[in-house]
Amino acid sequence: MKSALCILALSILATASFAQEHPALTALPNTVYVGADGKFEAAPDTAVIQLNIFAQDGKSEKAYQNASKAAEQVRQILRDNGVEPKAANIGFLTVQPTYDWSNSKRKVNGYRVTADVTLKLKDFTKIGPITQQLADANVSETQTLNYTLETIDEAKNKAVEDAYRRARNSADAIARASGRALGDLSYASVDTFESPRIAVPRMARALAAPSAAPAPTEEFTPQNVTVTAHVNALFNLK
Repeated sequence: MKSALCILALSILATASFAQEHPALTALPNTVYVGADGKFEAAPDTAVIQLNIFAQDGKSEKAYQNASKAAEQVRQILRDNGVEPKAANIGFLTVQPTYDWSNSKRKVNGYRVTADVTLKLKDFTKIGPITQQLADANVSETQTLNYTLETIDEAKNKAVEDAYRRARNSADAIARASGRALGDLSYASVDTFESPRIAVPRMARALAAPSAAPAPTEEFTPQNVTVTAHVNALFNLK
């Protein structure tokens, strides 16, 4: 008898535990609850070039002066391509010592100055010349090029509209199949997602090429930006 009671108690606990992990949904009468995914794709409207200006020397003052010269080269490259230098954003400038590890006691043997620069371009025809000239100037260790959509909110709205249209179509199909008519929307929840776009750093020198060769981005079309949305909707039934 005791073992039977134990088994019954364990069964009740297991059922309670399962109910906590998977709570039951309370269905409202004369309603239909549906979920659907939507999507919107758009061509990117902005190119983002990121680079780091760097300089190194045995003395911190000289390293800083070299970094200033490198920054001026970047500004001149932008001017030569019809871009105002103020269009580029510069991040923190850092000065770090470098060390000689050839023996057990480390020794400062120089200083390294770096600064991150981000440039956004609307005119994609300037991408090739600017990246090529920056690589030829050898003022940066790395360059990354990425495309983005600055009107992302509008794209999200269109993805939501697509998801809602699909959800309503599904709900309408269920209503008609049951001999009912679809009523007004009673409740909805929305989630939107933007496809991640990972920019992979590349050595600036690797971008350098003979002047007769086309830039790496020539004649290619930037990949579309995809935004997806999921809509859960509760409709009344007539």
